[in-house]
Amino acid sequence: MRGYGAAMQGTVATYDPHSRCGTLLLDDGDEVAFDAAAFDASGLRLLRPGQRVRVEHNESGQVSRVTLPTFQ
Repeated sequence: MRGYGAAMQGTVATYDPHSRCGTLLLDDGDEVAFDAAAFDASGLRLLRPGQRVRVEHNESGQVSRVTLPTFQ
């Protein structure tokens, strides 16, 4: 489980534009899922498989935000 506010980077493995959910392959090798709320928190319009992303986790270790590495 990830720590609160911890940010990591990874790569988009899957993304469904209709549900706005997907999976990420983190740089440490873990695969994690993200839901529509985490995508919506990013302000992005879409993601592409293979795209690099920055991943933030909430206090329970779930993905809370998926953004581009250059976004803050």
